[in-house]
Amino acid sequence: MSDNQSRLDLFIDRMVSQRACLDFAISETSDLPGPVIELGLGNGRTYHHMKKHILDRPIYVFERAVASHPDSTPPENRVILGDVRETLPASVDRFGATASLIHADLGGHNREKNDAFAKLVSPLVQPLLAPGGLMVSSDRMYFDGLQELHLPPGAVAGRCFIYRR
Repeated sequence: MSDNQSRLDLFIDRMVSQRACLDFAISETSDLPGPVIELGLGNGRTYHHMKKHILDRPIYVFERAVASHPDSTPPENRVILGDVRETLPASVDRFGATASLIHADLGGHNREKNDAFAKLVSPLVQPLLAPGGLMVSSDRMYFDGLQELHLPPGAVAGRCFIYRR
């Protein structure tokens, strides 16, 4: 990631990396039975992508408030509303360590704030991930016990991260 890149270039790198990493993670976890968790819905692009490629596992979305495109809005019974600092710990009893795939795109445009948030949310995410499950994140996460994987072809270093339990 270069400081000389335009915001458009940074956005393109992020989108290309997200797709490459999600496609890799979907393929790698296809034999795991557990649910998929999307942290942050936004306008629903990555949820919609996963919905089109994951047909045999439920996808649950954690979001403060749903404001997605209608084609990218999950059913109400698959949305967990609220602040992830509260909803993730509360969901451990519901899901346990069963999530086959967790995707997070929670950060904003401030790298320092994103990093601080990643440090805060990492220990809240880890208890939900199944053994062998993958975590894909737009920000570097801070896990004890998860292994960071090499990025798949097409992903841009520093724009997406993958971790395996």
